[in-house]
Amino acid sequence: MTGATMGASGLRTLAIANQKGGVGKTTTAINLGTALASIDERVLVLDLDAQGNASTGLGIDRDVRSKTTFDVLTGAATLIESSQPTAVPGLYAVPANADLVGIDATLGTDQNRAFRLRDALSELLVQQRTVPPEEAINYVLIDCPPSLNILTLNAMTAANAVLVPVQCEFFALEGISQLKDTIDQIRATLNPSLEIQGVVLTMHDARTSLSREVAENVRAFFGTKVYETIIPRNTRVAEAPSHGKPILLYDYDCAGSQAYIKLATEIIERERQYKAA
Repeated sequence: MTGATMGASGLRTLAIANQKGGVGKTTTAINLGTALASIDERVLVLDLDAQGNASTGLGIDRDVRSKTTFDVLTGAATLIESSQPTAVPGLYAVPANADLVGIDATLGTDQNRAFRLRDALSELLVQQRTVPPEEAINYVLIDCPPSLNILTLNAMTAANAVLVPVQCEFFALEGISQLKDTIDQIRATLNPSLEIQGVVLTMHDARTSLSREVAENVRAFFGTKVYETIIPRNTRVAEAPSHGKPILLYDYDCAGSQAYIKLATEIIERERQYKAA
């Protein structure tokens, strides 16, 4: 089942990816998911990072991660069986733990190894047809690890589109062209409908000329793919994961919360344009 087919059913899957670490992938997955849920979308966050930071940031303790994305990828459990509710109504998560470190060895030379997540999402789609529309998942957000490995490959093969967080700091564009080449290669070989949904500028400090310069460079590189919304560098956003809460629950009124709500609205608008095309 291709990404285009999945999109036709009303479920959209976005992989949040950038092989550079520390750019805000997990923060974006957590808080974008929360913002989408706050405007009545039903969202499933898939944690594909062995560190399990998205799971922790959504309040899922390590001792209750009985079924994880490792189980989904190995076929031991379905996405529905592995998902857990969060403190945010309408937001669910499939957690991760250190088992993912061994996924390469576990999948070995399986010819289907790049399609495990796509197949799990296909099964989810079948299950979704048996539930009322108001209970169906609208968005799947995949928090990818900071590398282009078999986990990221699974995410991009399964996704309709990629959302790329770019940190407004020195070397921000380092590796971005490589990521774009990877997306192009996957589109040519594994997932012809894959596209870049958008690029989000994160950790922006309007007081510095460096942040402004990086933002200009990213817009010059990606053009209209860059969202108008910019996520500011914000202490409250950085604090929230340690409390196991998305920023919208931790401090709704802070600049970071408001930015993620605007980003969610902008993404929804792009999705409407996509469906209308």
